[in-house]
Amino acid sequence: MLSAARRTAFLMMLCAALAASPPVLASPTPEYQVKAAFLFNFSQFVSWPPQAFGSTNAPIVIAVLGQDPFGRDLDAIVNGEHVNGHPIVVRRYRDVSEVDGCHILFIDRSESDQLPEIVRSLRGRAILTVSDIEGSAQGGVMIDLATQDNHIRMHVNLAAARASGLTLSSQLLRLAQIIGPKGE
Repeated sequence: MLSAARRTAFLMMLCAALAASPPVLASPTPEYQVKAAFLFNFSQFVSWPPQAFGSTNAPIVIAVLGQDPFGRDLDAIVNGEHVNGHPIVVRRYRDVSEVDGCHILFIDRSESDQLPEIVRSLRGRAILTVSDIEGSAQGGVMIDLATQDNHIRMHVNLAAARASGLTLSSQLLRLAQIIGPKGE
């Protein structure tokens, strides 16, 4: 369990990132440093079904599909971290067919053309999908880290998360805009 102090610190960091001034997107590096921190912190505010882990101490796997915009930042942020007894590890995949044993999957913009196929192939699997492809939450991705007015905003497709057996904390949802699939 997260301590109250750690939850408060994360929520303050998240609020600051969402409302940052000056803009957090001054250059690509700070943008993806913030997004890497979001990915790590999502591991603390999402509950997976027990069958998503092979054992009680199996790692939480954060993965990147496509080109890696994080460089070493994602690895540095999760280095030595544990959530509820699970160590955090990072993997990188070139193709959705390689995705296995993953808990949080960041889908890079390089995969824009394949996004509908990626969403279809991951449907029903206990994988929190995250992207910054414009409109990705409406396309079935669970969390879209959208850039609006030089700030990072979370758009959450709650129906997609629930359909995969994931529970997102109300603390996380308070900071997000809930959206449905296209047409809703």
